[in-house]
Amino acid sequence: MPALPVGEVDAYLRRPGFLHGGVGVAACWLGGARGVADALMEAARRREPDQLTAAHLGAVDAALHSAMCALVAAADAIDAAPLDGGERAVVRTARVRAVVADVCARVLDEVGRALGSGPLCHDPEHAQRVADLTVYIRQHHAERDLAYLGTLLLSAAGGAEAAQWDR
Repeated sequence: MPALPVGEVDAYLRRPGFLHGGVGVAACWLGGARGVADALMEAARRREPDQLTAAHLGAVDAALHSAMCALVAAADAIDAAPLDGGERAVVRTARVRAVVADVCARVLDEVGRALGSGPLCHDPEHAQRVADLTVYIRQHHAERDLAYLGTLLLSAAGGAEAAQWDR
C-alpha cells in the first residue's frame, strides 16, 4: 500500500505531549495493582483479624498511596504545561514510571505472600489480574530505565532537577 510521510523520522515520538503518555501508562499499571490488592482486602474482611494480614494490608495501602501521590503530582505538572517535552517532562515521566512499577511489584509480592497460592489456583479473575500486571509492568525496563533516569539526572539539562530532589 502506498504511504505518504506525515513527518520526519521519530516526529511522533518527539511531538509535544508525547512523554505524558508514559505517565498515563503508569496510571494503568496502578489500576492493575489496585485490582490485585482488592483480593487482599476481600480476604482480610472475610478472615478473623490477625497482625500479619493487617501488616500486609497496611504495606499495600501505603504503597498504593505513594504511587497515587506521584501520579497526582505528575498530572498537576502536566496540566500546568501540557506541551512540555523538555528535560523536566522526561525526568518526571521516568520518575513516575519507576515509582509506580516498584509499587506494582511490591503489591504483587505482598498480596502473594499474604494470600498464598490459593487465589492463584482457584480464583481465575485474580490469577488473570496477577498475570496481566506482571506482564504489563515489564514495559518498565527495570534497571535499564533506572540507569536512564540516573543519566538524565547527571546530565547538564537534568542536573538542575536532581539538585532539588524534586521538592
